[in-house]
Amino acid sequence: MKILIYGLNYAPEITGVGKYTSEMAEWFAQAGHHVKVVTAPPYYPKWRIFPPYKNRWTQEIIAGIRIYRSPLWVPAQPSALKRLIHLMSFAVSSFPLMAWQAFRFRPHIVCLLAPTIFCLPGAWVATRLTRGKLWLHIQDFELDAAQGLGLLASGGVLTKLTAWMERKLLQGADLITTISGQMYQRLVHKKVAGPNTWIFPNWVDTTLIYPLDAPSPLRQAWGIPEDTFVALYSGSLGEKQGLEIILEAAKLLIEQSKIQFIICGEGFPKQRLMQLAGEEGLDNILFQDLQPLEALNDLLNIANVHLLPQRADVADTVLPSKLKGMFASGRPVIATAHPGTQLETYVSNGGLVIAPENPTLLAQTLEQLFHHPEYCQELGQKARQFALQAWHQQTVLKDLETKLIKFSLPNHNLGNSTELVSAPPSPPSNHRPCVKQGDVNQ
Repeated sequence: MKILIYGLNYAPEITGVGKYTSEMAEWFAQAGHHVKVVTAPPYYPKWRIFPPYKNRWTQEIIAGIRIYRSPLWVPAQPSALKRLIHLMSFAVSSFPLMAWQAFRFRPHIVCLLAPTIFCLPGAWVATRLTRGKLWLHIQDFELDAAQGLGLLASGGVLTKLTAWMERKLLQGADLITTISGQMYQRLVHKKVAGPNTWIFPNWVDTTLIYPLDAPSPLRQAWGIPEDTFVALYSGSLGEKQGLEIILEAAKLLIEQSKIQFIICGEGFPKQRLMQLAGEEGLDNILFQDLQPLEALNDLLNIANVHLLPQRADVADTVLPSKLKGMFASGRPVIATAHPGTQLETYVSNGGLVIAPENPTLLAQTLEQLFHHPEYCQELGQKARQFALQAWHQQTVLKDLETKLIKFSLPNHNLGNSTELVSAPPSPPSNHRPCVKQGDVNQ
């Protein structure tokens, strides 16, 4: 296949959508397909262009794949309106590149990665000029998430306009995929789901992320004793995470000297969080910068437990991609989510789920896991096994390849390839602990 990947985020970004887009592109290229990418200069999660990149039209080759980059406007502190302008600026600047690649490359499939829904017109034109197929993969319902966070007023003129625009744009795709069952149901609710609407989950390379037999070398580098219980949040720092709950739980556990919180990542709320922690005298919180990819396994293994806070009002508009790496590291996860959400369903296979916005319950859960290391280890082993069974990179991407070939090249001989089901059910779960006040051992 000839695949043109079109999206806002790509390597060298190592968090969020960019990580998965890059890994998918490289996998398809290594499988023998011809892949090109149209993207923006790397800027996420710091919300500023990575040096030495320039905010202009450029091209380069990464892992044998030619990458075309278009400039965009990057706000220092994104708001609802600024985010919309940010997304639209890339859609406008990249449109000529997409038209050029349509004639020059003539792709069988144009894969558009959301959150860049405003790029759908450019992707649609590229496929119609070449009789290719337009594939929209939704990692994040950006408009729904913005409304859930209060960035777009419910029922407001801007919200209604963007919802109407989103529906019209979605209807122009030949194929739509998304990463979870409940995000699939959102497509049903938006009346855009059909026979060519599939679930395509994120994955994890379990050979790169795995439990270490010895303490992580970062413990010594950061001055953390081996007997200290580490509660780690790692990844991008944004409003949808509701990271204030970690600061509040740390305040409740300030007298427990053997429990250490670490917040590792980048994002515009970081300075505010550091200032709040300083004002409260929370010396049990260590802030660290985003670590390079080669140190990711050491970082994830520094944890005794991973923290995955998520605001309740965005629980089913996004599914945190960082969960896969947390599970693969063989450490349990404590997530905040309501029962019945997709996040609760997944986390229950190797962690504990508590009610959102309840720092007291988070502190109690951490303290009881600290006092029950065997139970903590048991949950971590379940997490690792689930990652191996449900999110193995080769299995997920090979299955996708099979179905994409059938979809875009119907006369191609596939031999004995395995067929995917268009809308598979939620992942199996034999153990679904949902923690209540004062009870972590159920």
